[in-house]
Amino acid sequence: MKQTFLKITAATFIGVIAGAFTVLSFTNQQTEVITANNSPQTIETPAVVSPVALTNNPADTECKAYADLTPASEKGVETVVHITTEFIREEITYDPFLQLFYGEDAYKTRKRHGMASGSGVVVSPEGYIVTNNHVVQDAHKITITLNGNKYNGELVGTDPSTDLAVIKINKSNLDYLEFADSDDLRLGEWVLAIGNPLNLQTTITAGIVSAKNRNIDLLAGNYNPEENVFPVESFIQTDAAVNSGNSGGALVNQQGQLVGINTAIASGNGFYTGYSFAIPSNIVKKVTYDLIQHGEVKRVQLGVNIMQNNSEVSKSNHLATEKGVVITAIVSGGNASNADIKTKDVILSVGNKSIESINELQAELAVHQPGDRISLGIMRGQELKNVSILLQ
Repeated sequence: MKQTFLKITAATFIGVIAGAFTVLSFTNQQTEVITANNSPQTIETPAVVSPVALTNNPADTECKAYADLTPASEKGVETVVHITTEFIREEITYDPFLQLFYGEDAYKTRKRHGMASGSGVVVSPEGYIVTNNHVVQDAHKITITLNGNKYNGELVGTDPSTDLAVIKINKSNLDYLEFADSDDLRLGEWVLAIGNPLNLQTTITAGIVSAKNRNIDLLAGNYNPEENVFPVESFIQTDAAVNSGNSGGALVNQQGQLVGINTAIASGNGFYTGYSFAIPSNIVKKVTYDLIQHGEVKRVQLGVNIMQNNSEVSKSNHLATEKGVVITAIVSGGNASNADIKTKDVILSVGNKSIESINELQAELAVHQPGDRISLGIMRGQELKNVSILLQ
């Protein structure tokens, strides 16, 4: 009996030791996984973290609060409208058989009736709404849907240079979005795109600011000096999903402020494939106020010809920097002709804002009014200078 008891005790002791060894081995073991290219990788089993530690981590709490987009969403949906338009456009058709068999003119003009839809943003309690010019272009009837109610929209003015337009509805005391300073946007910052894509009214998507000051040649075809149309492109690029119908809708920051007007997508099939583009709110604000107050946009020009600086341009022109925008000619009678500006000067800043590209310079000028005085930071030879220019 005594011998049996000793055997049981020994077996129990050995089992405890073996169990402890197994637990330790399991805790520290390495796991082998197969990646997509079938090459093995070794990863450490992650350590267990106490739920209490996660809950009490201040950085984690701050991160959760930073990513809370619900207040901005709730504010934004009350101020974004659905726009439907009816338009008549003249089209010229060519039929060579008309001339060959009937002796008639092969070119015929016909009128095409159509409908379009998009989005808009209420920017004042008096019923002013900003949208894209291409949403309301050639429209003879504009219908605005806001919070389930329909209103007739009156076109206040358009600006093909920035693809913006302003509409008014006969309604007051409206909720509206305040303009943010789009220059304050940071790369990686969370933003919301609010609009009516694919006729899905009041849709919200989220993304981050992927890039700023993008030029995608969207408006290049609008260039028309005779009509004072000089395209300005300095888009905010985001990865918030935008589709047909989002045009004219709001790009909103986490504080529920308007940072841009959604305008375009980069796509090979006509649908969202990863990147969307919005007009910065600083440009939107200036254009909107001009259209409301004057019915047109008051624009300023430096009165210079320019080119993008880079390593090749800098080397061939013996410039001291590869950054900024190079002045290649001074326009007689322009604003620059009355200031201390010379050819081969390199514009590096406007006021406190650094300038690295032509579209950045155009965007900065686009927010100024005639009568404003600006300070250009330029490099002339090896010397840095500040030049004051009165914009007319």
